[in-house]
Amino acid sequence: MTAMESAPHHPVVLIDEIQVQPGGVVSKVVARADTGSLTLFAFDGGEGLDEHSTPSTAMVLVLEGTLRIRLGGEDHTVAQGEMLALPPGKPHAVRAPEPAKMLLVLFKAP
Repeated sequence: MTAMESAPHHPVVLIDEIQVQPGGVVSKVVARADTGSLTLFAFDGGEGLDEHSTPSTAMVLVLEGTLRIRLGGEDHTVAQGEMLALPPGKPHAVRAPEPAKMLLVLFKAP
């Protein structure tokens, strides 16, 4: 796959592309390429992702609500419109104290 072949070729409103599900976490890949991907996540309040790490650099952009991200043992509150970088190999976890949506941008090493 070449440069974001799967990306939509028309304007989209990202927060409308995914909906919060009661008691759940929902994800939707918006675009994927050999060099990375764009994935939307929707979290109900109290939900999240357990601690994990990835071999790639990632960026979290909060689209709606607020997220609490634990990154390498340090807690960060990331609000709507804010972004946080997740370095490769660094453990991180995500919690949504309220319903929230985020875009995860994953950069794969060539």
